[in-house]
Amino acid sequence: TIKTIHLLTRKNCVSFDSFPQRVQESSRPMAETSSTDEQKVTPWVVKGGERGIDYDKLIREFGSQPIDEPLLERIEKVIGQKPHRFLRRGIFFSHRDMQLVLDNYEAKKPFYLYTGRGPSSEAMHLGHLIPFVFTKYLQDVFDVPLVIQMTDDEKFLWKDMSLEEANRLAYENAKDIIACGFDVKKTFIFSDLDYMAQRRAFYENILKVRKCVTFNQIRGIFGLTDSDSTGKIAFPAVQAVPSFSNTFPDIFGERKDIFCLIPCAIDQDPYFRMTRDVAPRLGYLKPSLIHSSFFPALQGPKSKMSASDPNSAIFLTDTLKNIKNKISKYAFSGGQDTVEDHRAKGGDTVIDVSYQYLTFFMDDDDRLAEIKEAYQSGKMLTGELKQILIDVLQDLVGEHQRRRAEVTDEMVKEFMTPRKLNFAC
Repeated sequence: TIKTIHLLTRKNCVSFDSFPQRVQESSRPMAETSSTDEQKVTPWVVKGGERGIDYDKLIREFGSQPIDEPLLERIEKVIGQKPHRFLRRGIFFSHRDMQLVLDNYEAKKPFYLYTGRGPSSEAMHLGHLIPFVFTKYLQDVFDVPLVIQMTDDEKFLWKDMSLEEANRLAYENAKDIIACGFDVKKTFIFSDLDYMAQRRAFYENILKVRKCVTFNQIRGIFGLTDSDSTGKIAFPAVQAVPSFSNTFPDIFGERKDIFCLIPCAIDQDPYFRMTRDVAPRLGYLKPSLIHSSFFPALQGPKSKMSASDPNSAIFLTDTLKNIKNKISKYAFSGGQDTVEDHRAKGGDTVIDVSYQYLTFFMDDDDRLAEIKEAYQSGKMLTGELKQILIDVLQDLVGEHQRRRAEVTDEMVKEFMTPRKLNFAC
């Protein structure tokens, strides 16, 4: 699933060092570490140290490139506006071949966006919104078509749920995605289970990828073992092929020369390192990627968001009262133990979850900088910081709930029906 793992506090910034020439991308191991270093990042497990994930280390291990100031300046020049706050603040911090996306756009060559969601629960939480908020921004500024994969087949393989339930959740989660404001004329949302039966091109490309990748490669890339089901071993090809434009004949016909950009969390990168290695062998273009950091869990770096623990996250179904109570009681604080100590020493914004949430959802850079200075200096107390966040999230979640209530089954059907999109070849 192209998703945001919602587990740990994030590091505030990413350094912009130069990195060596990349080796074959899929040959890189998963980002696992020794017992003395707790960090581990795979598509299914994300674990960091005391202060969260070391994103510099992930860039080095995965062989991606940092989003540095020259790239941000070029993005601003190309789109003619200030980059999204996720870019300005290093929330999307890494990429593969983003320069090629900008080259294609400037040359007026078409490209499309691809992201996705693994429908594992009825209620999505704030962390699930991050890739869709950013993808909506990309669709708007570049005016390009978008495909959104709902991996109900993956959730059947990895979770204790029936096929029918996984498919039902795909359609329920699609309502939250539609509520983000995507343009139905330029957006196709599809369930793997349904689209496999609807369009032969999808399965044909899956078979082509599977023929190119050995079990040893899958085991090395994803850390699967002999005890894992054959379904899990075969699944990576399913997530790979929406990167290829001819997987969607209703949108692109038989063309295989349409460039693809994938916004996703960094833990999903192994799928697309494999895809980028296979693509040239099939005569396809390598997809480009832009990676996000991980959304913080309410209780901080030692905890994780879980649908089974309602106090671990802010869910999109939470009432305004629930949001206030959760943040007041459970949001991990970077403040001191006493008011006196806090006034003297200030708070730590790197580990303070309320401040970290504001970096995701407060658009005003100047106001955010004021809050950071006040909290770090001790002028602002933890309770005051939490109240600012409560106000922001109550507005955000309340507005999302209003938009979702307007999404009908007919609207979902329209988004999820294979069809021609508004797309200039």
